[in-house]
Amino acid sequence: MANALGYVSETKTGFSGSLAMMNLTAPIRIEKNADKKVPAQPDYRIFTGDIETEIGGGWVVRAKASGREYISLTLADPQIGLRKIYANLAPVKGKKGRYVLLWNPKK
Repeated sequence: MANALGYVSETKTGFSGSLAMMNLTAPIRIEKNADKKVPAQPDYRIFTGDIETEIGGGWVVRAKASGREYISLTLADPQIGLRKIYANLAPVKGKKGRYVLLWNPKK
């Protein structure tokens, strides 16, 4: 079962949109990590709010079955809850530049 945690649109530096979960609605930005120096660091950083609180990261991953690249996201913040949330960024069919954050409960 796939659950949408929010939607974002592509920007020049990453993505911008909002989280829309049962207990939280917040604007988010997913920005390319210009400071990445080692593979363990995220390819993207996720920010929310006016003071740009960092709430997670994203890594570019290649799917084993299809060979396509996608962005795997990890979110963590006290307002989200006690556990990290894992999601994948997937394109919305028929909406160029629009992406959905799909909850990935298997991790």
